[in-house]
Amino acid sequence: MDFSLSEEQQMLQSSVSKFISQDYDWDSRQAIVKSDAAFNADHWKLFAELGWLTVPFSEEDGGLGGSAVDLIVVMEELGKGLLIEPFLANTVMAGGVIAATAGEEQKESLLGGVMEGSLQLAFAYAETQSRYNLANVECSASAEGDQFIVSGHKAVVLNGGAADKLVVAVRTAGDSLDRDGISLLLIDADSAGIKRRAYATVDGQDAADIWFDKVSVPAANLLGEAGTAITVIENIIDRAALAICAEAVGAMEVALNKTVEYSKIRKQFNVTLSTFQALQHRMARMFMETQQAKSILVMAAMEMDRLGGSAPKALSAAKARIGKAARLVGQEAVQIHGGVGVTDELDVGHYFKRLTTIQFLFGSTDFHTERFASL
Repeated sequence: MDFSLSEEQQMLQSSVSKFISQDYDWDSRQAIVKSDAAFNADHWKLFAELGWLTVPFSEEDGGLGGSAVDLIVVMEELGKGLLIEPFLANTVMAGGVIAATAGEEQKESLLGGVMEGSLQLAFAYAETQSRYNLANVECSASAEGDQFIVSGHKAVVLNGGAADKLVVAVRTAGDSLDRDGISLLLIDADSAGIKRRAYATVDGQDAADIWFDKVSVPAANLLGEAGTAITVIENIIDRAALAICAEAVGAMEVALNKTVEYSKIRKQFNVTLSTFQALQHRMARMFMETQQAKSILVMAAMEMDRLGGSAPKALSAAKARIGKAARLVGQEAVQIHGGVGVTDELDVGHYFKRLTTIQFLFGSTDFHTERFASL
C-alpha cells in the first residue's frame, strides 16, 4: 500500500509546519497562555484565511473534504507547537456535531461562521459523574410548548469560556444511564440562566464548567432527531480521540528531538550524556515508541475513512497504544533533562503535561484497552 501523502496533504502539512516554526515560537505560545485571552484572535483569523478550519468538513458542507487522514496531518503539526487555539474543540468537535446532525438551514448559518473564523462553538457533553460513559447524561431538557427548558451541569467543556454558542447533550427521556433519550441542543452561551466558570487546564488549554438553570431554548434549536444522539456523540468523540492521538505523535517527536539534542550538550563527569549507553538505550526506545505510535495512528485514520467515519476498534487500538507511548516518551524526556525538565521556563515539561493529559482525554489508556478487547 502507498502510505505517502498526496500533493494537497503535503501542501497542508507544509503550511501548518511553517506557521508553527515561524510564528508560534515558545515565547509567543507562553504569552498567550499567561494572558487573559483564551487564544490569539489574530492566529485564529489566519487559520481561517489559510483554509485550515475547512479541513474537518466535507465538500458538500463547503469544507476541504473531511477525511480522517487530512485531519491527522494537521493535528500532528499542531501538536509540535502545543497549540492553544481551539481547533479541536471548536472545529473538530462542536463543528463536527453540527455537520452530522443539523439541517441545511442550520448548517448554512453555523458552519460558514466556523470556517470563516467568526463563530466560536463548544461541545458540552461530559458531566462530573459520567467518567467515560457518554450515555451517562443527567442534564435534562423538558419540552414546554415550542421551547425546551434545560437544567443541569456540564464539566470541563473545552473552549467553553470563549464560545458564542454551545452544543449541549441533554436528556429528553429515560433514566440517566439509558442510551436512548439523549438529544442535542444548540444554545446561545449568553442565554438567561447560564453560568460559566472558565479556567485553564494543567496543559494550558481553555475549559469551563457550565450550569444551566431553567434555560429556555427554542425547539427549532434541536439538532437531529430527539432522543437518538448517542451514536453521533460516540462518533464525534472517537474522531476527537483520533485528533489528539495525532497531536500526541507530533508532541512526542518534539520531546524526543529536544531530549537527544540536550543529551549532546549536557555534561556529567566531564562527558556528555549522549555517551552513556544506558541513556542511549532509553532514547532509542523513545524513538521506537514514537514510530510505532505514528504507524498505528495512520492505520486508525485509514480505517476510519474506509468505514465511513466510524471505526471504534481501530480507534481504541490506536488510543491505547499511543497513550502508553505518550507516557513513556513524556516521562523519559523529563527524567533525562533532570530538574530543569520540570521548570516552567523550559518547554519539555509542558510537552510532558500535554502528553499526560492526552492519555486520559476522551478515554484513558485502560479504558480503550478494555474497549478494544470487548469489540
